[in-house]
Amino acid sequence: MVRRLMALYPVIMAGGSGTRFWPLSRQARPKQFLPLASKYPLITDTAARLKGLASMKNLFIVCGPLHAKAASKLVKGLPKQNLLVEPVARNTAPAIALATVQVAARDPKGILIVLPSDHHVANPEGFRQTLAEAARVAEAGHIVTLGIKPHRPETGYGYIQLGEPLEGGGRKVKAFKEKPDLETARGYVDSGEFLWNGGIFVFRADVMLEAFAKHMPEMKKGLEALRAAAGKRTFSSVLKRVFPKLPSISIDYGVMEKAENIAVLPGDFGWSDVGSFSAIPEVRPADARGNVISGPESIVVDCDGCVVLGDKRPLAVVGMKDVVVVDAGDAVLVVPKDKSQDVRKVVEALKAGKRQKFL
Repeated sequence: MVRRLMALYPVIMAGGSGTRFWPLSRQARPKQFLPLASKYPLITDTAARLKGLASMKNLFIVCGPLHAKAASKLVKGLPKQNLLVEPVARNTAPAIALATVQVAARDPKGILIVLPSDHHVANPEGFRQTLAEAARVAEAGHIVTLGIKPHRPETGYGYIQLGEPLEGGGRKVKAFKEKPDLETARGYVDSGEFLWNGGIFVFRADVMLEAFAKHMPEMKKGLEALRAAAGKRTFSSVLKRVFPKLPSISIDYGVMEKAENIAVLPGDFGWSDVGSFSAIPEVRPADARGNVISGPESIVVDCDGCVVLGDKRPLAVVGMKDVVVVDAGDAVLVVPKDKSQDVRKVVEALKAGKRQKFL
């Protein structure tokens, strides 16, 4: 059990589309609603691993209108007023601002823990311990980001360069780095000065509102309107009017790369962003030949390093190496594991061909 020193307000960001998991992922059922890492959907696991860290009454979910009903159903016990529905998608800075004004209306110095809804954590207790430490650092006025200790030269993640230690815990952020090429990634890992950027943030509500005012003045008018309406019956109508006018920008570009009070806290708790089908072996057990197999009628013969995800009908894969085969019932995907990131191109092709029933 993690000892709580302050009121914590987890915010689960559930607005992603998850196009790299087609055909399992669809517009109405994106990646966060799929049981990719366990028998439960990723968003359900995300909420469950917060038990003992924060009260359910303090948990928020931010998502779009298409996913609101599913999010509410999959996170049982979520207070109705804590489901924050964006009228339109405007990237992470406006989404975090929406949650921040709501928390600030209840508790101006309340500490938000902003979490992606579609990640996996193998060591939930270690994760909670790290978040509790991050909250203590945030209580002192820092905006904290969790940095994941790298286990390989990954080119699919952004990196955080460590600065000097901070009094009270954590490190200053020397620089944020974009996704590198392989040679650069190797240099990052070998140096010991870099962490993966996990997209997890911890901060006081008042501190983040000050950061928005300073670094994103273009949001000032909209934020003031949302803050004035927070907790009132008029909030919904104000949100519909104001939110679409907010700039569409990520929190990284809008605040994190500009603010001076950014801290990073290293973490090593079996984290994976489950970014594509090639990441499934990181979060599910494999057989002796490295195959991850699911589906009651899936058959794998003489295969190595394959991901085979079947539906109700027989799915047979024979003599293959390092491929992904997925049967979603109405569509089938076959792709080399090292091309898993390109699955999004299938979605783009379906959109271009106006084949809406498969989206």
